[in-house]
Amino acid sequence: MSVVKPRIDDLLEKTDENSFLLAALASKRACDINSMLRGQHNRVLAVQDVDDITIAMSGKDTISMAMEEIENGNISYDHDRFETAMGHKVSE
Repeated sequence: MSVVKPRIDDLLEKTDENSFLLAALASKRACDINSMLRGQHNRVLAVQDVDDITIAMSGKDTISMAMEEIENGNISYDHDRFETAMGHKVSE
């Protein structure tokens, strides 16, 4: 899979050019989206006999959804906590 849209350069700008941080943010958010969709799917199955979660996802995979949220600024990170966890200041 390749990231075409949003552009990888735009995504890296949101994470201080740190590809590890970008991957961590995107994978964490994709897991959160998967969990949310799984919960919605289970609630729908309890009410009606439908087994198609694709409609809820609008045909997009969760990592693409996460990358779009990062690009739009909906997902970000705490710079100070990240630097503390890394043990050094992120270069600017």
